[in-house]
This record gives sequence, structure tokens and C-alpha cells, in this order.
Amino acid sequence: MPIYALGELEPQIHPDAYVHPDATVIGDVRLGAHASVWPQAVLRGDRGYIEIGERSNIQDGTVIHTTAETPAIVGPSSAVGHSVHIEGARIGENCLIASGSIVLNGTVVEDGAVVGAGAVISFNGHVPSGQIALGVPARCRENNSFSIEGVQLIVRSYMDNAEQFRAKLRRLD
Repeated sequence: MPIYALGELEPQIHPDAYVHPDATVIGDVRLGAHASVWPQAVLRGDRGYIEIGERSNIQDGTVIHTTAETPAIVGPSSAVGHSVHIEGARIGENCLIASGSIVLNGTVVEDGAVVGAGAVISFNGHVPSGQIALGVPARCRENNSFSIEGVQLIVRSYMDNAEQFRAKLRRLD
């Protein structure tokens, strides 16, 4: 799997975390226990750090980057969907960042909040706990469509998937 140091910046990957062989992890990236990073995801911690909390998953095709001023942090037990772009934002615990969404520099997504599929949250955005951000540009409203239990089902399924991939994935040439 492509895991790279950049000068003195080396990824810190917990032994229980799973990084798919086709994911790319560069520089100051910190993966917690049972976190997972899936195919074609790119985590590039070159100007600041990226932290992925325990049990969180970074799904296929997601790009996470940072700036010197704003690290990219995904709290514990959160699900980051397919083809998401996170740039220097702070995502809380038990959050869902749904497929195709964009979350930009300085944004805070509080614990238990949801960013809907395809939503775009511009610089210094804010999604309060219990809210869902929808649209382009994203607007927040009460979240009546997705529960923390729903997020936890996704988190658990990706933890199970990581164990299966760790045990059974083999490359065929």
C-alpha cells in the first residue's frame, strides 16, 4: 500500500487500523484503532495534520487535505462516504459525511451532525449537532432523516469489512 513519509512527517497508523492497498496516505496522518481507509482514498498531510478517530471510515475515492492553519480532523465513530472532499475541517463524533459532499477549510461539523450527499459547505461553515446540511451551498435544518444509530450501523459494517479484507483480500494478476 502506498504509505509515504514526507521528510520528517510520517503517518502514525494504529496496528488495528486498516488501509486498503490502493489507498494513499502521505505525511502527518494519524489513524486511530479500527479506523479504515478504502480504495483510491487520498490522505495528504503535508502542510498540517490529518487525524482520523477510532472506528471511523474513509470510503472509496475520498480526498482529505489540510492547510498549515487548519488541520483535518474526523472524530471517532464517523462515516465519510464515497468521493468526499474534506479540506482543513473538523468533523465531530458520530457524524455522517455523505457521498460526493465537499467540506471546506475552517468548517466545524458538530457531534452527531450529517452532511447530505452532494452538499457543499464553504469556508468556515458550521453544522450544529442534530442538524443536516443539504444543497449547494449547504443550508442546515433539523435532521429527521438519519440517526446516530444509522451512522453506527455504517461504522460497524466498515469495521467488519476491514476485518474481512485484512483476512481475505488477495491480488490476482
